[in-house]
Amino acid sequence: MPYTTNKNMPRIRRDAAQLVSKGWSARKVGRYLGFHHTAVMKWVEKAKRIGYHPIPTRSSRPESHPKQLDKETVRKIVEKRLQRNRYAEAVHKELENDGMVVSLSSVKRTIDRQGLMKKRSKWKRYHPHVDRPVPFKSGDLVQLDTIHRMISEKKRLYVFVLLDVYSRWVYAWASDRMNGAISLRFVNEAQRVAPFQFDMLQSDHGPEFGRWFISQVQKKHRYTRIGKPNDNAHIERFNRTLQEECLDKLPNEVINGALKKYLRYYNYERVHGGINYQIPIQVVPSY
Repeated sequence: MPYTTNKNMPRIRRDAAQLVSKGWSARKVGRYLGFHHTAVMKWVEKAKRIGYHPIPTRSSRPESHPKQLDKETVRKIVEKRLQRNRYAEAVHKELENDGMVVSLSSVKRTIDRQGLMKKRSKWKRYHPHVDRPVPFKSGDLVQLDTIHRMISEKKRLYVFVLLDVYSRWVYAWASDRMNGAISLRFVNEAQRVAPFQFDMLQSDHGPEFGRWFISQVQKKHRYTRIGKPNDNAHIERFNRTLQEECLDKLPNEVINGALKKYLRYYNYERVHGGINYQIPIQVVPSY
């Protein structure tokens, strides 16, 4: 079957083969559909092998090329890729160090054709870039995150955490579910008790901070870069402090009650090295 971009052709070929099976001649089907009868005969032969299903269009890719890479070069590229799972530029440089002359584009193409290229998921939504603000006062940049605690093999407890980068003021509570609605409720409750207004929220790409949450939260929002947890470094460090000083010492059933006491201590009594050994509430009034 010659190459075509007509997406309906697989179905047309199937229908043509079915008409022949019902007694029509190949010439009659060709005149009826507007194709040469020899093409119809090829479709019939194909249908006999695969059954009366849509007959796909063959790829236009040539079977050979005078400048294609030899098998040994392809083997070396695949071997380098599988050995350390390095990215294409690193594989290309290693081949160059071994005295092998091959272009970077050929290395990338070979890795892709061998099914070894890690591609961006088509389900990932595009998020436009939002500049990271410099926090000059409380609320300029508020980071969000979620801590996952295993209750059983199939059940988790989710601790939602919020931290103001400027003052290090924090808020947290636990839930047995995690979704956008709970995240929204958490942020609204944190805003209600916070002594300042949130201006910019920042989170990772977790499902609890998805498109619905952004549309409902009525605050400016930005995402961290994928695979860059250091973009949320302040709250990641607080997560560790929270677990070491509070969560790891408690059974799951009493976490929310204990969190209230710990947050009162953290915001109103605990000195913080990141703000020159002040207490977070001492920094908030500068807002």
